[in-house]
Amino acid sequence: MTGSVIFDPLLPWPVLWAVLALALAMTGFAVWRGLAGWWLRGLAAAAALLAIANPSLQTEERTPLSDIVVLVVDESASQRIADRPDQTEAAIAHVQAEVEALDNTELRILRLGDGDGNEGTLLMTALTEALAEVPRARLAGAILLTDGQLHDIDRAPALPAPLHALLTGQEDDWDRRLVVKNAPAFAILGEEVTLTLRIEDQGAVPAGLGENTRISIAIDGAEPQTYTVPLNRDLELPVVLDHGGRNVIQFSVATEAGELTDRNNAAVVQINGVRDRLRVLLVSGKPHPGERTWRNLLKADSSVDLVHFTILRPPDKHDGVPVTELSLIAFPTRELFLDKIDEFDLIIFDRYKRRGILPMLYLDNVRDYVEKGGAVLIAAGPDFASADSIYHSPLSDVLPATPTARVIEEGYLPEVTDLGARHPVTAGLKAEAGGDWGRWFRLIDLKTTGGQVVMSGVDDRPLLVLDRPGEGRVALLASDHAWLWNRGFEGGGPQLELLRRLAHWMMKEPDLEEEALRAEAEGQTVTILRRSLSEEARQVEITRPDGETVTVDLAEVAPGRFAATYDGPEIGLYRLSDGELETVIALGPAAPREFEETIASGTKLEQPVAATRGGILPVYQRLPDIRRVREGRLAAGRGWVGITPRDAYMTADVTVTPLAPAWLMLLIAAFLSVGAWLREGQR
Repeated sequence: MTGSVIFDPLLPWPVLWAVLALALAMTGFAVWRGLAGWWLRGLAAAAALLAIANPSLQTEERTPLSDIVVLVVDESASQRIADRPDQTEAAIAHVQAEVEALDNTELRILRLGDGDGNEGTLLMTALTEALAEVPRARLAGAILLTDGQLHDIDRAPALPAPLHALLTGQEDDWDRRLVVKNAPAFAILGEEVTLTLRIEDQGAVPAGLGENTRISIAIDGAEPQTYTVPLNRDLELPVVLDHGGRNVIQFSVATEAGELTDRNNAAVVQINGVRDRLRVLLVSGKPHPGERTWRNLLKADSSVDLVHFTILRPPDKHDGVPVTELSLIAFPTRELFLDKIDEFDLIIFDRYKRRGILPMLYLDNVRDYVEKGGAVLIAAGPDFASADSIYHSPLSDVLPATPTARVIEEGYLPEVTDLGARHPVTAGLKAEAGGDWGRWFRLIDLKTTGGQVVMSGVDDRPLLVLDRPGEGRVALLASDHAWLWNRGFEGGGPQLELLRRLAHWMMKEPDLEEEALRAEAEGQTVTILRRSLSEEARQVEITRPDGETVTVDLAEVAPGRFAATYDGPEIGLYRLSDGELETVIALGPAAPREFEETIASGTKLEQPVAATRGGILPVYQRLPDIRRVREGRLAAGRGWVGITPRDAYMTADVTVTPLAPAWLMLLIAAFLSVGAWLREGQR
């Protein structure tokens, strides 16, 4: 219980001070005049002032509150290496015992994991959140149990009590890490890009390790290649991508004995391969309504370089017009089909027939071009069924169908076959068109010898056949009436989408592969996509960064498309395989921030700790004692840390008792005034 005198004046304080000044002046005047009752006058004025001030005795019933010590435990990834988890648990138990030994003191523990994404260790953010739940008047101290590698030191809060850091780790800790200093997100196929790497040692590096190490490089999960490289020096690595889409490059450094961890010995870089320009050669055998459809489609794509030739005057045409008067150019057959054929990504023969323009040697070269990875699309017209058909050339070796010499000219609706509903070139075309589409009126009768029929015409005859001879691709469209859709005949159809997909499938666009296993990451969630022409149920085996495997069942979400999601428990490289195809996906950053620096150090904490006169102590030497120190004194020393007693309390009851009732004091003032008058009157 505590007591204190309080005042609750009946008049405002300025008025009370003015009355006091007047009373002092009048008492002083009485003294100056030599009045015998001056002291009675002064006492009367004091009694009157006391009545106006209204003094009271306030008595409080106080309940003492305990002091609070906050312990923030860093359990981020860098704290889970070597023997640091054991050090952490031992330190927690020791701090708990020390705080329990102190009277009227309690301990509050906050455990901190990894930050979201790649934010690292947000130690100061956690400390700020912990302090927000503790009254400042009760905070006796804060202790950080960490390796000192935090990533939000700029958010350090101001504390009214000492801040200490207990560092895990050992004096002889050392580590080797791989740093990706520069890696582009995109690269043009076939062009060299440079990645900058660095392999460096940190901490108490043992003598005799040498100045070189071994690094392994694997692309898209393939067999790695190993090289010897120097340590502690920037390495320039030239890379040339050979396929579009995501390219995953994994680097790993050989682990040395005694390293803290091998988690920073590897890094993953994902580079998206894009084509600079797609070069397409379009050869039209004669002018016809569908010719412009192909030209408009390819010219509308800014990534396509189109070379288009239309044969207007074949060699067998004799109209008597001198060649010198024709505004035509010669067809550069040798340059296109011998010297520069490998520069084209796609060759389209649109209603082309043999007229002696292309010798068999050139067409044989086109066949070799396909088998070595090129692509040929044949948009067939009536000439394909004739004796002059391009089929009757070396190209027949790579074509998936044979013409029967019959041309069917009647109205029919092009239909997507059951196989075509699963093939990325034709899947979902009905949805693209918004329903039924218009008819075509010509179909070249074909007899398939291979490939995949994805569209059909009259009586389910092949309309669009796709094939993969050798390393290349071939498409055979058995009609030249796709332009009717472009003109909107009977509602038209998705001709642009069909021809666009067809052209890009032939140019090996990754998104249009019919057999593909892909993985896309958003945060730690992996979306697995499997495209297949087969209807069999699919499973994918996932190999996690720690080597453990898990099997995920895929569900068919659309014809030919299977999907599932998987939440990765940790950052790193995940390998996916369904027994036929494999792919890799990296979760998190190329090099996790948590493992950029793994050697325990108190350098980053020096400023906020020194501001509160706290201390930074390594726990490998000894666990410190905890003692009380007065506020403002040094709060750390050899083998000990200090907390500041706060003497906080809670007021349970307050009693206010008037010391002098106003009426009584006024009555006393009146008696004193009368006494002064009587004394001065006698004199």
